[in-house]
Amino acid sequence: MRGLGARIARLARPGDLIVLAGPLGAGKTVLVQGIAAGLGVPGPVTSPTFVLARVHTGGRLPLVHVDAYRLAGVAEVDDLDLDADTEVALTVVEWGAGRVEQLATEHLRVDIDRPEGDEVGEARRVQLLPGGPDWAERLRSLGNAEVPTG
Repeated sequence: MRGLGARIARLARPGDLIVLAGPLGAGKTVLVQGIAAGLGVPGPVTSPTFVLARVHTGGRLPLVHVDAYRLAGVAEVDDLDLDADTEVALTVVEWGAGRVEQLATEHLRVDIDRPEGDEVGEARRVQLLPGGPDWAERLRSLGNAEVPTG
């Protein structure tokens, strides 16, 4: 997941929005750690579950890492005033599907699935779903839009 995150980071531009979806333990935070490493963000990247959002600086782009798990809907996301950073930063939102897509004209959705019975937690199926033609074009440089890992 970290390796995929680093590959996605190479595609990132100021103002980008990446929306992560998947069950608990799927690897969303690990993917964000890979994105942060790929951007050159120093220091640890942990889940912002209890603070809702963290801003990491010092890399190629500022990284706004959001956990929308406890947010009830679009209105609460709007209350976070995330668009203050979105023009110059890469914003990555865990549990954001159906809640944050309106923050940008285009976005990348990353669906992560961990198969049933995977007790070790290593097998993943990841789909990269472009929300617009710009992301679709960038994903072509990765080789394909569905990236199995594990």
